[in-house]
Amino acid sequence: MESGSLHATETGTPQGGIISPVLANMALDGLEAVLESHFGMKNTKAAYKTKVNYVRYADDFIITGISQELLEDKVKPLVEAFMAERGLTLSKEKTLVTHVSEGFDFLGQNLRSYNGKLLIKPSRKNLRNVLGKLKQIVAGNKTVTAGNLIMMLNPILQGRANYYRHVVAKETFNYVDYRVWKMLWKWCRRRHQNRHKRWVKEKYFKSAGNRNWVFSGVNGKGNPARLVYTMDTAIKRHIKIKAEANPYLPEFEEYFEQRLERAWKDSLKGRDKLLTLWLRQRKRCVMCNNLITKETGWNIHHIVERVKGGSDKLSNLVLLHPNCHRQVHHNH
Repeated sequence: MESGSLHATETGTPQGGIISPVLANMALDGLEAVLESHFGMKNTKAAYKTKVNYVRYADDFIITGISQELLEDKVKPLVEAFMAERGLTLSKEKTLVTHVSEGFDFLGQNLRSYNGKLLIKPSRKNLRNVLGKLKQIVAGNKTVTAGNLIMMLNPILQGRANYYRHVVAKETFNYVDYRVWKMLWKWCRRRHQNRHKRWVKEKYFKSAGNRNWVFSGVNGKGNPARLVYTMDTAIKRHIKIKAEANPYLPEFEEYFEQRLERAWKDSLKGRDKLLTLWLRQRKRCVMCNNLITKETGWNIHHIVERVKGGSDKLSNLVLLHPNCHRQVHHNH
């Protein structure tokens, strides 16, 4: 579909369809093994000499190396030969050999080393796209109510904030909020050209918490609506999953229970689930029957292990003291 006209296609896959990453995984499966066969397995002396590492998400991937010559003369030809066997080629526009100090974009984020310290920030290209989309919404809805406009903007603002909340994004969040404020102030002034600025401010921008300029309105149901400010999203670093961790192996059962527990503690919905479990057990550990408190701590435990088909539903979960939890897994 382009410019309102349907153009039939006989090749390709629908944009956003789940078949695209599935096909990418099938086609690129085995590339990591090829690299390891030439440059050594991870955590070996051979791998340390070349520092060839491989990170992939669907059809986007990064390969690191100790030098530009190694990447261009050995790694790249190897990747091209692997892909040629499958009828694929590297995109010349998207393929780049660069030093980490100059940085590169990956999955909408920019990775760059600053004086030896790697920082991950939102990419400028992605930031321009988001601001362009927000500007298009504001400019294209000059006559809607403030509440309806807020309902259009909030999903985009909150979605971007959630995506970047794990990286170095405070400066970007601040800039986005500033640009959105300018767009909305212009939108308000255009609607009331004969009104004084103070009147416009009092009509559309209310006080909320520590903020005095919160764009506000009433949604279609008559409820108050307030604009999301990305700066209000707390930055929380993502804890990388262990590369060798497998949820279908019993030795990693306790590890994934710890990750589930950490995720629940970080969300309101998750904390509600923990409270439900705690009250259901009458605030006691089901192993030793002693009270579970903040001082004793607790761990989530699956009654039927995930490797045996158990789920994360509350009916399959209990809270145990950390020591009791270790004993259960040790006995198993």
